[in-house]
Amino acid sequence: MRGLALLAAASAAVVALPGALAGGPNADPGVTAKEVLIGGTTPLTGEASAGSGTAVGAEAYFKYVNARGGVNGRSIKYTYLDDGYDPGRAVQATRQLVQQENVFAIFNSLGTTQNLAVRPYLNQVGVPHLFIASGYGGWARDASRYPLSMGFIPTYTAEGKLYARDLLKRRPRAKIAVLYQDDDYGRELLAALESGLGAKKRLIVAKQSYDSTATDIQSQVAKLRSSRADVFMNFAFGKFAIQGFVYANRLAWKPALAYVNAVAASTPVMSIASEGGLNKRTDGAITAAFFKDPAAPAFAKDKGIALFRSIVRKYIPRGDVRNGYYLAGMASAYSFVDALKKAGKNPTRRSLMAAMLKLDEKTNPFVLPGITVKTGSKDRRPLEQARLQRWQKDHWVPVGRVLAAK
Repeated sequence: MRGLALLAAASAAVVALPGALAGGPNADPGVTAKEVLIGGTTPLTGEASAGSGTAVGAEAYFKYVNARGGVNGRSIKYTYLDDGYDPGRAVQATRQLVQQENVFAIFNSLGTTQNLAVRPYLNQVGVPHLFIASGYGGWARDASRYPLSMGFIPTYTAEGKLYARDLLKRRPRAKIAVLYQDDDYGRELLAALESGLGAKKRLIVAKQSYDSTATDIQSQVAKLRSSRADVFMNFAFGKFAIQGFVYANRLAWKPALAYVNAVAASTPVMSIASEGGLNKRTDGAITAAFFKDPAAPAFAKDKGIALFRSIVRKYIPRGDVRNGYYLAGMASAYSFVDALKKAGKNPTRRSLMAAMLKLDEKTNPFVLPGITVKTGSKDRRPLEQARLQRWQKDHWVPVGRVLAAK
């Protein structure tokens, strides 16, 4: 009954306030005199569990902030639940966070399909759905219908077009094979690659999709190999990205060039895919980056990476200081803290959403130099710049300059 009452109250507030920006001073759930409670879902278990590092990293950053007084005298409590990378479980867990835990906002939930599943509900009940850990372009594109939902990283459309542009410069006569996840995440990357290639999209000679609930993609990689493509586009996530490289190696497929999408390019993931340095298919692979790589020698003396390492060592016991997923979570947590400060001494959901649309960070310590975290009333894409980087033995090496990724 309590959950139903909360749902009814929130729905009434949405009707009363235009744009679904519910809540008023001293009335919104999740905010007390000493604490702001936020929540999210992530795959703590299952095939995509590596991605849960974004939640672990964000939680560690909030603990760091809390140890220094919190935000306007309040600590941030971040509760994240396991969804196993399953949309149904994501819906169930999100409803629990809203109706039972009474969170102020949903933050940093991972996965495109999972967040698409919870987006209508959160916008209906007036709960901010913020810094979604997915580059799906619809978070901004559908803002008029779902104004409370906002992503953080560059869109998959922008990323796919960056790869197309780079590929046409490197190998204008390439034969391209694409592995992609069969959902809005993978399909958007594929569509962006085709759009970026334009009249030359015929260079794509093979495409293979996989279901995120599958256990193995050896047959898909074998079919891509049979196309005799000399460029491999690895648009997979988690263990499937690893399998893409591993099976290419074991099946003696020798593409001259490989690309791997940014959300699967964390150094620990690439290290596993490299099979202890025995897999030559990973060497020279290219990806897009917008966050600093904590494993890259180029950032060995960087102040932001020094801060990252100190937070990991203190707040993530046995955590890997090379883990880029931790750093991605800290980057979004840093910007969330920035917005929460601007939301006022007595934040409401309305004031938080207003602050989210006024970000202008040039010094987020975890974001690549030259990249700004910026939003506006008509700009709901916080990150719109990226830089290409190449995998070299056991770390990423920057390539070229910072590029627009709109």
